[in-house]
Amino acid sequence: MNSTYDMLVKKSIEAFLLGLEIYNKPTIRYRVEGFSFFICNSWELMLKAKLINDKGENSIYFKDNPSRTVSLEYSIKEIFTNKHDPLRLNLEKIVELRNVSTHFITEDYEVIYAPLFQSCVFNYIEKMSMFHNIDVTEYITQSFLSLVIKEDDLDPAIIRSKYSKETADKILTTKKAIEKIELENNPAFSIDIQHNFYITKKINDADSTVRIAKEGEIPVKIIKEQKDPNKTHPYTQKNCVKEINKILSREKIDFEHFSVFTKEIRSNFNTADFQLFLKFYSLKAQERYSYRHVIGEHSQYTYSRAIIDFILTEIKKNPQKTIEHLKKKTKKIKITSGAKEFSIINYLTPIREPSFIHHKLSFTLQL
Repeated sequence: MNSTYDMLVKKSIEAFLLGLEIYNKPTIRYRVEGFSFFICNSWELMLKAKLINDKGENSIYFKDNPSRTVSLEYSIKEIFTNKHDPLRLNLEKIVELRNVSTHFITEDYEVIYAPLFQSCVFNYIEKMSMFHNIDVTEYITQSFLSLVIKEDDLDPAIIRSKYSKETADKILTTKKAIEKIELENNPAFSIDIQHNFYITKKINDADSTVRIAKEGEIPVKIIKEQKDPNKTHPYTQKNCVKEINKILSREKIDFEHFSVFTKEIRSNFNTADFQLFLKFYSLKAQERYSYRHVIGEHSQYTYSRAIIDFILTEIKKNPQKTIEHLKKKTKKIKITSGAKEFSIINYLTPIREPSFIHHKLSFTLQL
């Protein structure tokens, strides 16, 4: 393989890992700037490697100046030709951030860009696998791919009181422009990052503790907070199935199921499989995974990223038998009495389920 191609791919992965390391390091105050620089660098190197692979090494140099390589903006337009593609829009917004004069970038930009950064991370992993057949998760564990964010809201009055008119206007204009695109609800553009807290009596099962009781580590207030389901549960059933299949393919998981109707083995996860998981684990009844939108007499469900992670975790335990086992268990737990049928509800999750989750609360941490 071309040595320039190999070098670009290796440097791209290194820049990607550096970006994650910087963003997830709490002691770094200017991690938005650092992450945007390295994630743009990683994409630029990866896309240039693709151009070399597709069109030859000369394709990354300007014809009138062979000593200069093309820009990231050029590479994005050359490879992602649909200007309305959510992935392209995501990259272009992050490139805009990278190009902003450094004195304009404040810590408050993190609240605006964190959902875009998270999508950008997942998009990078997907395209590195698609373009170069490299699984980035072999270089870093899956848990480190979820970004640690500052959870807050941008109150225009507070922003204007903190910054000069020029800086405040830029922050609020950027926020408005990104929110307009987010309304389309495409996870390739932005993904809301959630940190959920549950009441549990089992301290050893908790990731952290708070001081509602005297022995807790951190004092908190218990409040009721309305969450925007368009951000917390942005996936439709179709989106979920598509995302699950992408990850199964990328991670080379040998998922399959033998259909008794077609007498054939299929290797794709479909909507019937998704519905099977919903039914067996009663995922529609759990707010962590599902949200019910009610419009008049009609209702529709959307889903969180957690449901995708949950289903993938269960599939990985036994990729070739998962669906078969779920179907058998579903039949066993049905109790039929005359014309009535009852299903036993299974509240199962793959890791550290609290002793009860009847009371789900939002916390404001006062550090």
